Amino acid sequence: MDTVISILHVATAVFIVGPMAILPMTGLRALRSGSAAQVRTLAKSTTIFSWLSLLTVVFGFGAMGMADPRYDLSFTTPWILWSIIAYVIAFLLNVFVVVPQLNKAADAAEQTEGAAAAGSKPAGYGLIVGTNGIASLLLVIVVVLMIWKP
Repeated sequence: MDTVISILHVATAVFIVGPMAILPMTGLRALRSGSAAQVRTLAKSTTIFSWLSLLTVVFGFGAMGMADPRYDLSFTTPWILWSIIAYVIAFLLNVFVVVPQLNKAADAAEQTEGAAAAGSKPAGYGLIVGTNGIASLLLVIVVVLMIWKP
């Protein structure tokens, strides 16, 4: 059973956490092209994938709980603790900064549709880029810690 939980942990990391990090970048491209509807859809998708990413955490806790006792894994194992902290910060940045900013940018794009030239960057664009970049970097750190286990 521990193998199944580990597979679920890795599979959800790839197929749920991956899109959670990448979809906002696609939203930025849609913003530059002036497609407010697409930005709104990508913001909603990012929200869904961010919340679904909690499954990865649940399966990770399950894998930790089923691990061989000789590894002595717990929440206070440094690489697990730092992974949890990095993930939680990335999750919060996505849910409470990136998604609301994408929605605001979509609103602004709808207001100025036709008035603004395609390719222009709306207000908040830099905040979305920076915050999503930090969240993605934190998720890369989680991957490194999961593999390296220092």
